[in-house]
Amino acid sequence: MLQDLDFGYLDNQYHYEQPTDDAVIVCIRGKDTLLHRDADDTLTLPTWGQVKHWCGDWQTWFEEPTRYAFTMQEKHYFLFMGKAGDCPDAYFTYENATVLRQVISKNVCFAMMTAWHLYQWYRVNRFCGACGEKTVHDGKERMMRCPSCGNMIFPRIAPAVIIGLTHGDKLMLSTYAGREYKRYGLLAGFIEIGETAEEAVAREVMEEVGLRVKNVRYYKSQPWGVAGNLSIGYFCDLDGDDTVRLDENELASAEWFDRNDLPAKDDGISLTREMIRIFGEGKEPK
Repeated sequence: MLQDLDFGYLDNQYHYEQPTDDAVIVCIRGKDTLLHRDADDTLTLPTWGQVKHWCGDWQTWFEEPTRYAFTMQEKHYFLFMGKAGDCPDAYFTYENATVLRQVISKNVCFAMMTAWHLYQWYRVNRFCGACGEKTVHDGKERMMRCPSCGNMIFPRIAPAVIIGLTHGDKLMLSTYAGREYKRYGLLAGFIEIGETAEEAVAREVMEEVGLRVKNVRYYKSQPWGVAGNLSIGYFCDLDGDDTVRLDENELASAEWFDRNDLPAKDDGISLTREMIRIFGEGKEPK
């Protein structure tokens, strides 16, 4: 999956430091990230040595131009906290991070999605939600603190369930309603306040397709930074009648597909696609 790095690991422990010229800089504009794409779809992010010569006014949001994000595979990654603008020589261009899923640059995609998640958290927590004062970064951990009322704000992670609903040798696949993404996927939804992940599985299946489930079992989890999620994968079995009652506000379709005729393949990126492959191979947890 996306977070399965070729070597090394992601060290996300926060510590204060300034970028050196070879540090990787993630410049974000809306949902777009500044990058260079080679002919074979290999992606490259700029370094601080490149960005600092043409970056805009970083004091728009923060007193410092960059903020340390994490270390991945021995490289230090920083967020650019201002308005970087366009690269003068057009070597780097902005592209939407939500559609960058090239397997060749899987490590870079994971870094961009994780950095985007962190950047959005910083962006919306410049001021205290309790008293309105400007927040400051804690010196020891990744937390924004209000110097006035003491409110502590930690990165927000939204847990969601990915659901492999099975019926013998059949798996339910669905497509979203009203979204640009039209490919087949699994049923999914956010965990509500006061419920377990297993309860969320049963609720989401009932809400989206009107079916009951049993034998809910955990498979695997995946950070999905571009949506601020922690996706938690479960398989479960149909309990009773298999007649689908579709929630047309959420889904455009929901169908049973045979294990040997699944229309979606593993892309090496998402938990959803891996779960579909696992079912196709008959290796889902029982």
